This record gives sequence, structure tokens and C-alpha cells, in this order.
Amino acid sequence: MVHRVGTLRDALALVPLVLVFGCGGGGGGGAGTPAPEPTQSPAPNECSATFDGTFDAIQELVFERHGCAADACHGSARSGALDLRPEAAYASLIEVPSAGSTLPRVVPGDDDRSYLWRKLAAKTIPGSVEIGGSPMPIGDTTLSEDELELVRLWIKGGAPETGTVLDAEDLVDGCLPDPEPITIRPLDPPPAGRGLQLVMPPFDLPAGSEREVCFAQYYDLSDQVPSEFLDESGENFRIAVSDLRQDPQSHHLILLRYDGDAPPSAFGAFTCRGGERDGEACEPTDTKGCGAGSCAGAVVDAVGCVGFGPGGTSAIALPQVLVAQQSQERQELDTGVYAEIPVRGLWVWNSHAFNLTGRDHLMNARINYWFATVQEKQVQRIFDLSKIFAQRTPPFGRETICNDLPLPQGARLFNLISHTHKRGKRFWVEGPDGRQIYENFVYNDPVNQYYEPPLAFDSADPAERTLHYCAVYENGLAEDGTPDPESVRRASNTPENALFPCAPVACTAGRLGEACSGTSDDAACDSEPGRGDGDCDACILRGGNSTEDEMFILIGAYYVE
Repeated sequence: MVHRVGTLRDALALVPLVLVFGCGGGGGGGAGTPAPEPTQSPAPNECSATFDGTFDAIQELVFERHGCAADACHGSARSGALDLRPEAAYASLIEVPSAGSTLPRVVPGDDDRSYLWRKLAAKTIPGSVEIGGSPMPIGDTTLSEDELELVRLWIKGGAPETGTVLDAEDLVDGCLPDPEPITIRPLDPPPAGRGLQLVMPPFDLPAGSEREVCFAQYYDLSDQVPSEFLDESGENFRIAVSDLRQDPQSHHLILLRYDGDAPPSAFGAFTCRGGERDGEACEPTDTKGCGAGSCAGAVVDAVGCVGFGPGGTSAIALPQVLVAQQSQERQELDTGVYAEIPVRGLWVWNSHAFNLTGRDHLMNARINYWFATVQEKQVQRIFDLSKIFAQRTPPFGRETICNDLPLPQGARLFNLISHTHKRGKRFWVEGPDGRQIYENFVYNDPVNQYYEPPLAFDSADPAERTLHYCAVYENGLAEDGTPDPESVRRASNTPENALFPCAPVACTAGRLGEACSGTSDDAACDSEPGRGDGDCDACILRGGNSTEDEMFILIGAYYVE
């Protein structure tokens, strides 16, 4: 069985699920009443309705319009112990277990594990998700695809009680406040003795900015790990579950383990971040010296951590402890499979985040590790960077890049996920027999695919154990294949890229798509000599850290039988 999930496989197993939310009808009417007809469109620049935030819009446009908050359903009757009336709805949803299901009603940042979204999606887009019980709402009313997407964006955006998540206003018949940065609801730490929590030292994300940062942090977890979860050397602890939650502004978060001999001072000056000593100098190995804050090295802006670390090495080549491309990502290993993490040492945090709002933000992330009670086989990570920056897609053109990755004999592949930026239009993986085993079309919410049972690679022939993976990149093509000056990589809006600067070679106005040479060559693009309507601005698509640049990475996990 193949699951398209973003998280825990077992949570999506088909189990008898009771109906815990959703009723048909509108207003105070009974089940089955159709949603009311929309009112007459307002005049230009006027709002048909004004909402206090995204959740306020969902309350009115989804729960109330579709009868979910009606008295007989999730109003005063509290069907399934769920109350969707305005004064109670939010507290009834956020991380509250759903009756008869392994899924919480809403997991901030994770629509795949949010029972609310799955039950609604099953009605709006039949066959899109697997659920038990009936799709919702019941009766004749059904959420439109825009209403369903509104719920999904709210969950992916951290499921905030107030404020506006990005892109929500386009889906609402009304007006919302301007989006602001969202600080996600923190994860509760595991109980002592069963797991531990890591807290990323926060870093600044200014308004209207995009940053990929790297910084170091010394850690010592020896007082939190019982002896039965240590390896034979006592230097590593073993975990079976990882659970990440970070602010939804994140594009990716990678936690790396420094395994060199350089002291922490080689990673720059360490200061307290957060807490009562915020901004003060601290001793890197004193893990308690910053009180409620964290002692961490200087935040360095670096594409893929290139040049970050002792001797100007690339920290991204260090062993990965965790790789995530979603604001909430949980991975539970099969029984007996475990990952090892050193008890003490130096982390390198690599975060790539966007702040598309007008307010500065402080980025937060937490990782929960749950100890492995059964320890038989160690997990191995896939993070193939061998062609990360292979792109050379011409302006208004298309390019396919492929690569091969052999797995060791006896490998049991249980997880794959892709990584590109916005011009990566399709990513797929084929097994040794040519059969497609993975496909993704959405760069910023890639399919996180688990295989149950894992795919076996037992042949003595390496060719029979090799994954073949490819991605298609489009640099300025409209849906009909014609040149699109708005989606091509342009010098005028591409952030500085020290690796592959954006040097214009094609026209974006005037003689659209014709060759030119640099930003000073606009005249070559004029539709007629001297007309002055030309613009030499389109560049070859190359690699880099911003979404105007590209990447090509295969990520996954396996163990060896």
C-alpha cells in the first residue's frame, strides 16, 4: 500500500471512525438544507463582508453557512462532543482528539493529519483521501473547492485563532485584515523518560524578506536520556519518532550534526537568544547559562550553508539529523527501526524562510524525539545533492534533469520526498524496473510518500537497486507553452546570487523572447528601432537558495534488512 501523507503512517490506517463533526443545512435549519444563495455582488472596492481573520471567515462561510454549527448538529447538541458555535469552535478543534479516530481534529500546520480537513475533502473531492465513516457535511450541502482550500490554507498556515494566513483573501467573498507573521502553537514536550524536546534558537526574519540561515548550537542531553535508550557506547541515544513544528513562514528546516574537531568558537561569537539574557555573550558549552533562552552562534546568511563552518567548508554536507519542508512534520519508524543521535555535541541549524508580510518576525521551531523501545535496525537517510544546481534552463524554455541513486543490497525503502523551487513543475522517481514509484507537482507542499510494506532491494546487481529520478523545469512558459514574461527568471526580481548571478540574455518586453545581452541592452528588445518599449531582463534558470533560483534534491529514508 502507498500512502500520500505528510506525517505518521499509522494515523491514516483505515479504522472505524465515528462521525465527530459536520452536519448539512444552513443557519438554524436541519440537516440536508442547501447552503443559502450568495448575495448580490458588491460594488467595486466594497466588501460583501468583513472578517476579523481567516478563522472568523471559516466560522461564517463554512461552519455556519453549511449548517455545521446548527443546534441539532454541532451547536447545542454537541454531536460527537464537538461544539462549532462561535464561542467554542476554536477550542473544540485545535489538537483535540476526534472520537473513535487516531487523528486529532486539527493539527496546526498539517492538513494530512487533521481529521476536520480530511472529512471535508472526502465530500468535496470524492476519492481524494481515505477516511472511515461518512464524508462531511452530511446532507445536500458540500463545500466548494475554494472553501475547502480556505480550510487547508488555514491549517497549513498554523491554524491561528486570529490573523490572516497568506493567500486566504483570494478565497473569501469578503475582506480580511492584511496578513501578519504567524507564530505557531508550540508542541507540548514528551513526558520525561519517554522522549525530549529540542528548541531552535529563534532568529530574525525581517518584513518582506527571504533568508536562508545557518548557525551553530552546542547541546548536552545526557540528563534527559534513560540508559535503556543509549547505544552500546553510551554516546548516542535511539529514537523511533520525530515530530517537528515550526512557524509556517519556513520553506525548509535541516538539522545537521557537526562531526569535526573544531571548537564551538570556530562558528563565530555565541550569544543568548531569547529569555532574560537575550543578546548577551554566553559560553557555548554552558547549556543553562542563558536561563529561559538558548546560547547559539552568529546567524549567517548562506545558500545551503556554503562557506559556513571551520575553514569555510559547506555545513550542508554534514550528517542530517532531520530534514523537513513543512511547518509540521512527523515521522514514525517501523517497529524495531531506530535513528541514532549523539547525546552531546554541536548542531548546525539550517533554515530557509519567507516573510511576505509588512511586519518583522522571530522564527521559532521545536522538535520532539520519542525514544525507541525496540531497537533492531538503524535508519539510513537519503539526501542526494549530487545534482542540486544542475539547472541551465533557457529563458522561455523547458528542461528535464535526471539522476541515479543506487541503494545498498538489502535496503528497505519506506519514504521519499522531493525538493525543488517554484519552477520545478514535476518530480518523479522510477524503480529499477522502470515503474514510477513517486510523483509530485507542487513544490511548496511536496508529496511525502510512505511505502507499506517498504520496497525491497535485494539484488546483487547494483543496477537492480538503483532509483532513477527526474524533474522538469519551466523558465517562463504559460500553460499553453507560449512565453510568459511574468514567470521567467528576471534580473529585476531575483535576489543576489553569488553562485550563479542572473545575467539577462532574453527580452521580456518589446521583442519578447528574442536574444539580448545584459540590463543595458534594452534597445535590442525594442519592437521597432528607437521605440523604447524593450526590456532585456530574462535570465537562464540556475541554482540558488531563493525561489527565483532552483534546486534538485531527492530526500528519503530506508533501513537495511
